[in-house]
Amino acid sequence: MASKQSGFTLIELVMVIVLIGILAAVAIPKFVDLGSDARAAALSGVAGGLTSASAVNYASRKANATKGLAVANCSDATNLLQGGLPAGYTVTAAAVAADATVACTLTQTTGGATTTFSLTGIL
Repeated sequence: MASKQSGFTLIELVMVIVLIGILAAVAIPKFVDLGSDARAAALSGVAGGLTSASAVNYASRKANATKGLAVANCSDATNLLQGGLPAGYTVTAAAVAADATVACTLTQTTGGATTTFSLTGIL
């Protein structure tokens, strides 16, 4: 009685290694550049937080003048966030008239990416 051996041939193993190499070559560039995507998402998140904080501050100040903070400059937006503006971000100073909405510039110090957020002035 002859015993039958089972297993993979050398050619099958080489083909699997080649296919894994091809998949890795296609997938690695997608994962290498995740840092810039994360920084862009963080910038958008901070800008969204500033816009939301401005809207809430405006509404509370309009409802009761003793609530909220007076906002006459884009840089005043940094006080609207609990804990202040996160490290690594700056807001360009620009005057804001009462009851007027302007686009303020938010800059990410790492990489220098910028975006805008809406700020409504209130005294």
